[in-house]
Amino acid sequence: MIGQMTRQVRYTNKAFWRNSAAAVFTFAFPVIFIVLLAAVFGGGKVRTASGVVVATSAFYVPAICVFAVVSACFTNIAMTVTIQRDSGVLKRVRGTPLSPGAYLGARVVHSILISALLVTICTALGVAFYDVGLPSLPAVVVTLIVGAACFCSLGLAITAAIPDAHAASPMVNAIILPILLISDVFVPPGHLPDWLNTISMVFPVRHFSDAMQIAFFPSGSAFSWPDLAILAAWGIGGLLLALRFFSWEPRR
Repeated sequence: MIGQMTRQVRYTNKAFWRNSAAAVFTFAFPVIFIVLLAAVFGGGKVRTASGVVVATSAFYVPAICVFAVVSACFTNIAMTVTIQRDSGVLKRVRGTPLSPGAYLGARVVHSILISALLVTICTALGVAFYDVGLPSLPAVVVTLIVGAACFCSLGLAITAAIPDAHAASPMVNAIILPILLISDVFVPPGHLPDWLNTISMVFPVRHFSDAMQIAFFPSGSAFSWPDLAILAAWGIGGLLLALRFFSWEPRR
């Protein structure tokens, strides 16, 4: 199975890069967001989840890293897998010697690798232009792996609730965009009412955002273990739901 998954990762990677338009926009989108948000809101100061006060432009670097990972793992997997399910690709895969677990595992691994590359690009941009110091590499790597795995499993789980390929994009965006808006990703800390802050703590995006901020701007330990534990719990829950309700065949 490991050999199959390794070969499938290579195939998925080739298919991704051969679609040049999709690949370019995947990596350009987070960069554009950092530049625009830093230009519009970058003049002030914000207090991050670690308690460190930084320029708003610097805050947006780990924030958009979170957005990039969520987009690459949750949004992309949920939409792509739903489209493949409804077009019959997943059903045909089950009729081949390729293990179904290797097929989905390769997609998850590829999403994590793309997420790592996106975080690297955003961090390099922040260090070069927005006075962001080099973050704690072990903390960023651990936070990235836990967060990416969590949102990959949630992306697979949510496909069970999507009725068909036409509903994939509106449903996924309707779920994730409001959560991003209240989770210290697009709106800096301190700009939301308390009741929205309380609601945001229920969802994994907020804990991913806090863990990434602490890894970038540590005031003590760079690891936010409580946030990572909550992310891991959400990931395990998503995995269990995916194992129970995931469908390989098109909906009728």
